[in-house]
Amino acid sequence: MDPITAAALAALAGALGSEAGRQTWQGLTELVRRPFRRSAEQDGSPLISSGELEVAALEANPADPVPAQALATALGVRAALDREFRTRLDEWWQHAQTSSGAEVHNSISGGTQNGPVLQGHDFSSLTFNLPPAPPTAGEK
Repeated sequence: MDPITAAALAALAGALGSEAGRQTWQGLTELVRRPFRRSAEQDGSPLISSGELEVAALEANPADPVPAQALATALGVRAALDREFRTRLDEWWQHAQTSSGAEVHNSISGGTQNGPVLQGHDFSSLTFNLPPAPPTAGEK
């Protein structure tokens, strides 16, 4: 299974405004709500997070890296302890990676850029308050 990084989870939580993002996130929340296949209380192991609290915390604040890392850790630990969960998580992750709907190819060319250059996908509600560009040779 490819590791699910905190950055990937944060990006997914930040994409909840799109239909694909909501569906993918819903798949994850349904997965973590499934009961453990082994009971931590019965075998004397320490209690392990199902990931539900971490999902809720990241959904509430997708820009905070702390809940993203906590969720990545909870998913990894649970996958290590529950083979069925690991299989389902791997299937979800493969689907999540392919269901984003678009590949992004960024390229900058054509000389000097006098201002911010953003590379990415699906930007919205951005405002830049920039000073005017400096005059070029021959301008006053």
